Amino acid sequence: MSIVVTGATGQLGRLVIDELLARVPATEVVAVVRDAGKASDIAARGVGLRIADYSDAESLANAFQAGETVLLISGSEVGQRIPQHTAVVDAAKNAGVARIAYTGVLGGPAADFTLADDHKATEQAILDSGLTYTFLRNGWYTENYTAQIPVQLEHGVVGSAGEGKVGSATRQDFAAAAAVALTGEGHENKAYELSGDEPWTLAEYAAEVARQSGREIAYTDVPAEVLTGILTGAGLPEAFVGILVDVDVSGISRGLLEGGSGDLSRLIGRPTTPLAETVALALKG
Repeated sequence: MSIVVTGATGQLGRLVIDELLARVPATEVVAVVRDAGKASDIAARGVGLRIADYSDAESLANAFQAGETVLLISGSEVGQRIPQHTAVVDAAKNAGVARIAYTGVLGGPAADFTLADDHKATEQAILDSGLTYTFLRNGWYTENYTAQIPVQLEHGVVGSAGEGKVGSATRQDFAAAAAVALTGEGHENKAYELSGDEPWTLAEYAAEVARQSGREIAYTDVPAEVLTGILTGAGLPEAFVGILVDVDVSGISRGLLEGGSGDLSRLIGRPTTPLAETVALALKG
């Protein structure tokens, strides 16, 4: 039966499609998207398309079929994810899918920072559904930081994480893990704590960017209210700013995004991508 990937035109979704196509025929892969026009390149590779929106329960009724394996990639709309994800879970259950995998957050129920709330609620909804599941508890993407390198080169690295470590990995690493869990055997009713092999502090991150760029860049640790003002001044939505600041203060600084289980490298069968490699790629533009 088919492997169905929701949110397939997103940054992670596209990479998961790539990884799946390296493992199974395109005829066994289905992409669920909101806009078929944005998925024309995916369809051109022979992948099936289904149109559905997390916020439209009626559209989700036709998104899945009995016996399929579904990957629910978490949505990005702050304040909307719990009802959206629950609608997907309900539709998957009603369709009689064989298994649902979900991209949650590192730590699962033990993660007590704000960002984790929606993920924990989604995992509980899946458990309550009675569906066979696989929880892919993703750590922080390295690209969350390297995407900001142009700003960092001008203003340095600023945060409120103290000396806490980030066990990050690339989206490609996480996508590969998802593809393995979707296509392999023995992943039923398991939860994987996915993080990079070599955690780093924000000071170490700044030092790596400085080393490779030849610029003087340092990490400045600031109080939460100062970071809030900086991010708000940069034009980020208030609700999103609160989540990002809390990740630093309640997550990273307390070691909750450090990881260390080794699940990610074991799943993908190789070491996770080193920080230096991702920084180098970002500096090349």
